[in-house]
Amino acid sequence: MTHKYDFLVIGSGIAGMSFALKVAAHGKVAIVTKNLLEDGNTFYAQGGIATVSQKLDNFDKHISDTCIAGAGLCDSKVVEKVICEAPQQIKELIDWGVLFDKNEKGDFDLHKEGGHSESRILHHKDSTGAEIQTSLIKAMKKHPNIDVYDYHFAIEILTQHHLGEIITRKTPHIECYGAFVLNQKTNEIDKFLSRVTMMATGGIGSIYQTTTNPLVATGDGIAMVARAKGKIKDMEFVQFHPTAFFHAHERPSFLITEALRGYGGILRTMDGADFMGKYDKRESLAPRDIVARAIDNEMKSRGDDHVYLDITHKDPEKTKNNFPAIYKKCLSHGIDITKDYIPVAPAAHYSCGGIEVNLDAQSSIDRLYANGECACTGLHGANRLASNSLIEAVVFADAAAKHALNTFRNYSFEENIPPWDAEGTTLPEEMVLINQTEKEVAQIMSSYVGIVRSNLRLQRALARLDILFTETEDLFHQSVVSRDICELRNIIKVSYEVIKHAMQRKESRGLHYNIDYPASINKVKQEKK
Repeated sequence: MTHKYDFLVIGSGIAGMSFALKVAAHGKVAIVTKNLLEDGNTFYAQGGIATVSQKLDNFDKHISDTCIAGAGLCDSKVVEKVICEAPQQIKELIDWGVLFDKNEKGDFDLHKEGGHSESRILHHKDSTGAEIQTSLIKAMKKHPNIDVYDYHFAIEILTQHHLGEIITRKTPHIECYGAFVLNQKTNEIDKFLSRVTMMATGGIGSIYQTTTNPLVATGDGIAMVARAKGKIKDMEFVQFHPTAFFHAHERPSFLITEALRGYGGILRTMDGADFMGKYDKRESLAPRDIVARAIDNEMKSRGDDHVYLDITHKDPEKTKNNFPAIYKKCLSHGIDITKDYIPVAPAAHYSCGGIEVNLDAQSSIDRLYANGECACTGLHGANRLASNSLIEAVVFADAAAKHALNTFRNYSFEENIPPWDAEGTTLPEEMVLINQTEKEVAQIMSSYVGIVRSNLRLQRALARLDILFTETEDLFHQSVVSRDICELRNIIKVSYEVIKHAMQRKESRGLHYNIDYPASINKVKQEKK
């Protein structure tokens, strides 16, 4: 089946939906999402969204905090754009129905998180992402120009390759004409033709054993664009959230928001000692890369599998009121956070790298935009400052919409692309083969390409991944297409991109810590294993 839309949006988080809402008055929009609209990283974002909104704060402070966290690799033009445009975009979110908590005076109730010099995090209790997601879904469903295709999995974007042309990374102008999409309800592969495509597929957390991301975060957009010879940037910078709830048999890990540390939480070793002062003068409120490495170091040097986060000294009723989801989750495991320490350990959380885009969210492929976690705008540099990602997504959705609305009518639909060719394929192999390979990839990435890396570890990871890549490509080309084999293929491609970029960076910086390059701007000492 062939569908034609002015705008094709792949992904259903804040990055995709806010773009859809901004362009829908001017053309027909299709949103394809591989599960339901609610299943994405946005929904699980607890902490909030950063913006300057109080008198003690200003743009210069927020810009400085962002650049310091980014370890010198932030794009200054992007940082200024996002932070200065944030208040207006917050207003639009509120117009779409998003509710942020306010204090008794009627002002925004602002949280403070690691790396921020002022309180500037707008939130909705400890479930800000869910509030944003559900509000945008309601607004979107009211719009007559937006069609939602749930349980539709994008397999690959359509380019000149599908017209028989040979494309390399040196091809001067690669164009995107839409995407091949697997309809999981019919098991047929549909062709979505579009004037403009927005890639907004979210993160890559599933390439690791332990992650706070929903398991749909398999790096699909990054993998698709990389296979289409688009530019990918900064994939070595994978942020591990310092405080995921430690439960050995739970995947994904439940996130314990950074706002708990801003609220006064103290990190302690299993014997109760406060240890962060050894690593940074900001102690438990240091940026995430420093805190994650510090926890990793304490766990390895002591032989422990987690540390503790302590908020037992705070007012119990205030704690329960401000963090109801965390209180309920921990209580379900027999932990009353008003009385008991919370067991936590780092978990893969956010990719600062992704599809390289410019200030208008344009990728290196014409007619293809990218936004959200799958994109690399240059805002985060080597380490994302807490709660900057949601505001980045709405600011760049606005930039993409303005640019696309000025150009999309210049593009026609590429009618000559043939349908998906399934000739010669057979039913997929047993699921056990796919599941086992996926577990092997996660083990390789967690063991060799995690918080602490080395040249030897990266080389071993690449060698082992090469074998799995060959096996999976053979399986993909021989089998009838399924979501499972496509996700595995994407996981392997994205893992390769992380390893490749990590091997190319001959220094330790921000989230990329390589023990073979100790002359580093990172101050946390790591054991050499």
